[in-house]
Amino acid sequence: MTYLSTRAPQNPRRSHLLVMAKSPVPGRVKTRLCPPLTPSQAAEVAAAALADTLDAVAGCNADRKIIALDGSPGDWLPAGFELIAQRGDEFDDRLAGAWHDAAGPGLQIGMDTPQVTADLLDRCLAATFDTGITASLGRASDGGWWAIGFADRFDVDLFAGVPMSTPATATLQLMRLQRAGHSVAQLPWLTDVDNIEDAFRVADHAPATTFAAVVRGLRREIGGVA
Repeated sequence: MTYLSTRAPQNPRRSHLLVMAKSPVPGRVKTRLCPPLTPSQAAEVAAAALADTLDAVAGCNADRKIIALDGSPGDWLPAGFELIAQRGDEFDDRLAGAWHDAAGPGLQIGMDTPQVTADLLDRCLAATFDTGITASLGRASDGGWWAIGFADRFDVDLFAGVPMSTPATATLQLMRLQRAGHSVAQLPWLTDVDNIEDAFRVADHAPATTFAAVVRGLRREIGGVA
């Protein structure tokens, strides 16, 4: 069941909004869009998704906005964001490291859901900090998850060994949270952008975004329906 509180977060400590991101460098991002896109086109899509994501985060009410970055920052980095480096070889290690370095309660997302809005993020934060809730999880349509939050305690082992990028990832992560004693708010399902069909769906769902404008242009270039 999807659960969203309509109340503002009632957290006694400063909340953060943490973004796991990768610098939009051709050949290193959105490689599953190739083909039909070229590596440069895929990086253009990634840059647009990152821009929309950071714009939504900048407008939300989290006390701290943090980017855990794989790569080097560029002129796309907005003012007012804390920057930390991702560390670790596997993604579960990188997640644990980012939460450890963020050092506080909050919500974490990636850069694959450019349809997010500041209002949605605020409602997800509110759900994470609602009475009786200690964690939150937002499932993605491919079986993964797009958001995870912790209202209080965070244990680095909560990600260890959970397989990423599988149809069962979100289910297994939820089970891990519940076994650790967390009361979990389940956030809205979203489509994250893994392949070109995902990109088309998200662009159609959020037509006013920078991401949608970029995808529409590329869709014409590759012969799709604009």
